Amino acid sequence: MNVLYIFSTPNASYLLDKMIIPQLEAGSHPAQVVGMFFFVDNNYLLTRGNPTAAKLSALAKEGKVGFLMGCDQCCYQRNIAEMLEPPATIGCFPNLYAAAQQRGVQQVITL
Repeated sequence: MNVLYIFSTPNASYLLDKMIIPQLEAGSHPAQVVGMFFFVDNNYLLTRGNPTAAKLSALAKEGKVGFLMGCDQCCYQRNIAEMLEPPATIGCFPNLYAAAQQRGVQQVITL
């Protein structure tokens, strides 16, 4: 199943670092993660120098995560739009929908 994770909860760091990332690194995550989208303060998890960002970047480069995208307005509001760890990008709903459609998302999970 192709899933898209949307992170809006304040517990996103815990969910990623203790559950999702270890499963992806071990190859035991039961779904294909075609993308991750981050809202509000969760965008800090995508910034250079953040250990979570480094792990997500490595997973994306290995093809275990399709895309990493932060909400553009959330990033601009926090002055971090230029600080995202590649390949993370910023975007708005039209960008998210296009990326999701291109990768064949079957399930959207908001955490």
